[in-house]
Amino acid sequence: MAVQLKKNYKSFRSLQQFYTGGPYAVSSDGSFLVCACDETIKIVETSNAAVKSTIEGDSQPVTALLLSPDDKFIFSASHSRQIRVWEISTLKCLRSWKGHEEGPIMGMACHASGGLLATAGADKRVQVWDVDGGFCTHYFKGHKGLVTSIIFHPDPNRLLLFSGGDDATVRVWDLTSKKCVATLEKHQSTVTSLAISEDGWNLLTAGRDKIVNIWNLHDYSCATVVPTYEALEAVCTLDSASPFALCLSSFAQKHGKKSTSSSIQFITVGERGIVRIWNSNGAMLLFEQKSSDVSVKSDNDEVKRGFTSAMMLPLGQGLLCATADQQFLVYDLDKHADDSLNLMLKKRLIGYNEEIVDMKFLDEKEQLLAVATRVEQVRVYDLVTMSCSYVLSGHTDKVLCIDTYAPSSGRVLIATGSKDNSVRLWEGQSGHCIGIGKGHMGAVGAVAFSRKKSNFFVSGSSDRMLKVWSFDGISDDGGEVSELKVKAGVAAHDKDINSLAIAPNDTLVCSGSEDRTACIWRLPDLVPVVVLKGHKKGIWSVEFSPVDQCVLTASTDKTIKLWAISDGSCLKTFEGHTSSVIRASYITRGAQFVSCGADGLVKLWTVKTNECVATYDEHEDKIWGLAIGKQTEMLATGSGDGVINLWHDSTAEEKEEAFRKEEEDVLRGQELENAVVDADYARAIQLAFELRRPHKLFQLFSDLSRKEDANVHIEKALSPLDKEQLVILLEYIREWNTKPKLCHIAQFVLYRLVSIFSPTEIVEMKNIGEVIEGLIPYSQRHFTRIDRLERSTFLLDYTLTRMSVIEPEKEKKSTVDKGEKKKLNDAAPNTGDDDMESEDIPVKKRKSRKSQDRKQKKAKVAYVSASAVSTHA
Repeated sequence: MAVQLKKNYKSFRSLQQFYTGGPYAVSSDGSFLVCACDETIKIVETSNAAVKSTIEGDSQPVTALLLSPDDKFIFSASHSRQIRVWEISTLKCLRSWKGHEEGPIMGMACHASGGLLATAGADKRVQVWDVDGGFCTHYFKGHKGLVTSIIFHPDPNRLLLFSGGDDATVRVWDLTSKKCVATLEKHQSTVTSLAISEDGWNLLTAGRDKIVNIWNLHDYSCATVVPTYEALEAVCTLDSASPFALCLSSFAQKHGKKSTSSSIQFITVGERGIVRIWNSNGAMLLFEQKSSDVSVKSDNDEVKRGFTSAMMLPLGQGLLCATADQQFLVYDLDKHADDSLNLMLKKRLIGYNEEIVDMKFLDEKEQLLAVATRVEQVRVYDLVTMSCSYVLSGHTDKVLCIDTYAPSSGRVLIATGSKDNSVRLWEGQSGHCIGIGKGHMGAVGAVAFSRKKSNFFVSGSSDRMLKVWSFDGISDDGGEVSELKVKAGVAAHDKDINSLAIAPNDTLVCSGSEDRTACIWRLPDLVPVVVLKGHKKGIWSVEFSPVDQCVLTASTDKTIKLWAISDGSCLKTFEGHTSSVIRASYITRGAQFVSCGADGLVKLWTVKTNECVATYDEHEDKIWGLAIGKQTEMLATGSGDGVINLWHDSTAEEKEEAFRKEEEDVLRGQELENAVVDADYARAIQLAFELRRPHKLFQLFSDLSRKEDANVHIEKALSPLDKEQLVILLEYIREWNTKPKLCHIAQFVLYRLVSIFSPTEIVEMKNIGEVIEGLIPYSQRHFTRIDRLERSTFLLDYTLTRMSVIEPEKEKKSTVDKGEKKKLNDAAPNTGDDDMESEDIPVKKRKSRKSQDRKQKKAKVAYVSASAVSTHA
């Protein structure tokens, strides 16, 4: 059976960076997020983490973000202190104005009416702005430190504004009297979050002093103090009709716990990375999450973990928490079979992926993708929703490499190597670590699973050692982590080992190193077979052919080489990358391979012809990760900019599309010919536009120009055209106008076009300026030539007029009387031509220049002869 070679791949889905920490906002229906991503603003769909739109900022990091109550506008502020109002539908900045005088804006709040915007600044001030006018309506002073949080009272009839700062105070501002009506001083540290109870008469304040204060808004007294024993970042109240509150109430009824109508249920999150639910009556803890889902990030021995903010999603969609490592976690509260409460993680959206270093598909269905991103965890993505299904946590330093064993039936296994000098074995479905291997003295940079038997894998490290690890007898019940045993080890290279590959029959392993060589070893004892020498720089990727006795290597020297296993000779060299080649993997049963490198390019090669079939440029940084699915050979690429692109083979689709388009073009071409025969010029011109046939279009206009009613036909043909088609027509006219043989038709159509459409309509067309710039010079040249020709005709008219031959003389009777004729004949010399005396001289309309010259010469001779005769006489 002949192998069908692939000709093209298409990127059909992408996971981009959309959140780098800081402010974010959620739409009123929870369908999308608005996130700060460095200097830009990203609008992201919550269903699949797809970036819908990107708003370019002012080259300064965004410090505050807010959505209007109707989700039509975005309010943003950056370190430039400019407040901007963006329209979501058009992504245009409607208005902007200078915000606070000193320091950036730290927070924003919008009134329920949408007409007022409050800002909290690092200059210790609170200001209220008129959104439509962009002017300041209120200017409040009083805080002695940064104002960190700000909210309006949810009741639009109560014009109250609440602000909290790092001076440990909360202030209540009355917008009517423009005064501070209360200063709430119970916190001992920065106030991080504010919330209003459901009835609107209690204010909840949370701070890093590990307490939540509940204030009575009737007299601004502190009603309850709830100690939480962790530095808090967010507090949010529960609506009595929310699924969280209903689940809590049913749980409380079954366990005999009563809650009064005046009690307030609220959620707190903070530095511990766990969610807790409280009741204000007696400061009772109703629920506490058993373990944290927040990833741990180490930076110079400083552990950063926990939540940075939280909010209840609308329409009962759950609790949204933002983490310190740029993740969004969505939780639902549910009950176990044993009637205990359980907080389920519904969705995990990764806003920032760091630098992607390796990736592998986890199953044959190509629905899960394991990704290593230079952090301590491996993130497993669901490619349908592009959310992170679960995280493999256990390594204490950055994960550098991944390999997977995914048989058609049986357990899925994952092997990882880390900078902590260890390897780990994971059960793919549960995400539990079932084995750990220690023994390397350097960072483990490559791992490779056996291909036929799932009982060993090989690791390579910067300590230049190869090790074969056996995991026979290791259970995957999720209990204690077993110790992996080393079956064989060898000092393989002179420098770091970057890549490993195991032959399809599990008899050989190939290692690629920074020492510019690749070595082939016999398993299981790691006996050397052959050394592949020829690359000028380090080797980053090695792979055995699935059908031939050869090895493919990719190197920093910008080349890919194919080697014979038998004698280590180089069979072929593939050149085309402009920088280091980092990954190369076989597809199409070994007849083709895909490579990617530091130039950000993905290339598709055919082995037999040494030809680069296609090149794709979808990444802006080095491509470190390349994964190929087994079932459809779908590609996944990951780069240093944290972007993951998914590619599918589009060869069959494009072939079918080309055939369908060709068939359609034939039918429409026949329809065009029929319209020409029927003299339906409007339809013919429309079809010529759709088929992109400028030559046929020129012929149609040329035929029209010869007809008496050409103006009617052309107006009928051009009027239905939209602006895009008119621009295309003008581009055709521009091309015709450059050729003297075609320019008269071009000018004819151009004249009719500007007669039909107004200048305003023409100017509004896209890219019309460039087209007009190409039309003007040639048109001026044509008119100059016509003017010169016209002036030349005037000279001809003048010459002919002077020669009295412009108007032909009609046949006329002789008006000269016989007496006068006789006098003339007597005066004339006798030439011997008697016949001329009795016959009239015929007058010709026009005579040639030669005949006129000949006549003039004869006249001169006759004149001289007559003079001579008279003198002689």
